[in-house]
Formats: sequence, structure tokens, C-alpha cells
Amino acid sequence: MKNKLIIYTDGGARGNPGPAAIAAVVGTPSPSSGHALATGHHAEHFYSEAIGRTTNNVAEYKAMIFALKKAKQLLGSEAALETEIEIRSDSELAISQLTGKYKVKNDDLKPLFIDMWNLKQDFKEVRFTLIPREDNKEADKLVNQALDTLL
Repeated sequence: MKNKLIIYTDGGARGNPGPAAIAAVVGTPSPSSGHALATGHHAEHFYSEAIGRTTNNVAEYKAMIFALKKAKQLLGSEAALETEIEIRSDSELAISQLTGKYKVKNDDLKPLFIDMWNLKQDFKEVRFTLIPREDNKEADKLVNQALDTLL
């Protein structure tokens, strides 16, 4: 079996810009489907944090950067180079930019795009998948919990 992690990410701001938070749910594919995350002891790792004031789009990018850094931390540098990562997000803009469908025109997003590009080099492969918002409930819940700590 090849090494693979599936990471659900979300970023959000209350107000645009406004108080913002990011989240990532890192796990291994379920052996039965390969689509959902495996459940059980240590199968999933949940991370979130408040990041100050920013826009929704910046928060979405920062969530993906945060997720790749956490994945590398969990795996270690050598194992990361042998691991395929699939980032699943409901951010149409970020996913479309990271897959080359859209150009990055916003000056605030350009350095974040470059950070993502550089972080991708630490893994065997990084793929980006656009998912419906309803399939990202766990990461969304974590973002809202982190935002609630700011209020």
C-alpha cells in the first residue's frame, strides 16, 4: 500500500476582511473506499487556529499551507517525500488557482501561492480536489470553533 494522506482544509473570516481562522483534518484513506478518512485511534488529526484579521481567500490558502506543514511534522521529512497528499477544500478560487485553471491575480495571494508551490516539493505528490461545502463539515466546524474564541 502506498503512503497517502487525505487532508480536509477550511479557512474563513467573519467579515471580509475580519477575524479569521484556519483548520485541517489530516487522515489516511479508509481501506474500504479510499475516499473517506479512516476512523479510530490516531486515524485522524484535527488542527485549527485563529490567525487574526484577513480575507476569506487568504484564510483558505493559509489553511492549506498550515495543513501541509502539519502533515510534514506528522510524517517526518523522509516519509513525507514518499507520501501522496490529497488536499480537499471547498474553496473554488484556491483550488482553481492551485490546479492551474485560474491565474493568481490578487497581490495578497501571490506569496501564498508561492509558499504552497514550495511546500509541495516536500512530498511525493500533492493533489488538490474541490469538494462541496457539505463534504467539508468537520474542517468548517473547527474554523468556527476557533473563530468563536476570538469573540
